[in-house]
Amino acid sequence: MSVSSVSAKSALVAPAVLLVLALGGVVWALPQGLPPWRSLAIVSAWAGTGLLVGSLVLMIRAPRLAGLFGGLDEQYRWHHRGGALAYVLLLVHPLALAVNAWSESPIRAWQVLAPWAQGWPVWLGWVGLVLLMAGLVTTFSVKLPYRRWRAFHYSLGAGVILGLVHVWALLGELGPLWVFLLLALAALGWRLGGVDLGIAAHPYRVRSVTPRAQRMIEAVLEPCGARMVVAPGQFVFAAFGNGPHFHGCGEFHPFTVSAIGADGSLGVGIKALGPCSQHIQALEPGVLVRLEGPFGRFLADRHSAPQLWIAGGIGITPFIASLRRERLVHPLTLIYLYRSTQDAAYLDELHALAAAEPLLELITQAAAGPPADLEAVLGAVSQVKERIAQLCGPVPLIDAARAALERLGLPAASIHFERFDFR
Repeated sequence: MSVSSVSAKSALVAPAVLLVLALGGVVWALPQGLPPWRSLAIVSAWAGTGLLVGSLVLMIRAPRLAGLFGGLDEQYRWHHRGGALAYVLLLVHPLALAVNAWSESPIRAWQVLAPWAQGWPVWLGWVGLVLLMAGLVTTFSVKLPYRRWRAFHYSLGAGVILGLVHVWALLGELGPLWVFLLLALAALGWRLGGVDLGIAAHPYRVRSVTPRAQRMIEAVLEPCGARMVVAPGQFVFAAFGNGPHFHGCGEFHPFTVSAIGADGSLGVGIKALGPCSQHIQALEPGVLVRLEGPFGRFLADRHSAPQLWIAGGIGITPFIASLRRERLVHPLTLIYLYRSTQDAAYLDELHALAAAEPLLELITQAAAGPPADLEAVLGAVSQVKERIAQLCGPVPLIDAARAALERLGLPAASIHFERFDFR
């Protein structure tokens, strides 16, 4: 989702959490009367430790927390930034100590960097740094299978804990470390139990499964207990269980809600984009499913002004949810782009909705990628500068549509988009 769709206040919460935790330890351990390089080593260590703990806090996946941070995508963006900056600062720590020791002798500087020349507290620090490196490398590896990525990513949490114990052992006292340890353990515990194991998830059951396009199904889920309150444009994380002829992946994956029933049922559109979503194409009614969420603010301002919606492929899902749920109050132009008719989900239903709704203008086009005449298509939309643009689809399409809309004079603040990139 675009930054423009996040309030200025919410956009500052996540960086503020990182800043407070980074400065908290530095203020407590602020060196006085020490050589400059040793002072730098201490400051970088405490700042990096605070950022790491803050990065763990931003790893927690909970609807209210995500709302506080301006959305899950914004929260995870700062989670990545905090972790990467923390790693750089923690690398500065041993290097600055080595530079400080160089004034005594090169041999002494090498001993500072050689863990085998130190005691077990220093070993803990080096092992923690290696685990952090493994976690960060896999974080930005888009080709790594999800299960393997998740296992490696937990090494980041283990590295934080080892780093905190390393500082505790060297200081001989907790000091502000008890706050960092408590936050780190709470964040890891919630992520493992509440999120990955689904302890806090809502139980649902698959009511029906309907093919909607080539390699795409829509599953209607009915609640087994309390209903989730979901708005059009939001998404949920779903983990499908086992049925008589279906065995779930055992993983939570994000799916945009495609339908919201008056009885509390939810529809989710699932396209075969990866190993798990491809396996889910064989889903059958009766299978239990656990849902986490809802998340997202996409389409939150759909009633505020005339709308321009641009969907690519599976990106039609949030728009069909809104059109199914409520009547339009402002003129809406929906541009739906797809590779072929076989890949176009809900196409017949969209034409029926457009025929019954005077405020809805539907433009459909088959294209293997962003059409070369995209700017011409957008230029034909009436009063485009006064509209709110909502974009959902592949990254190349979103980027091309954003650039074309800005060239046509639509302010960047009026362009909102949704992407699923939650690693």
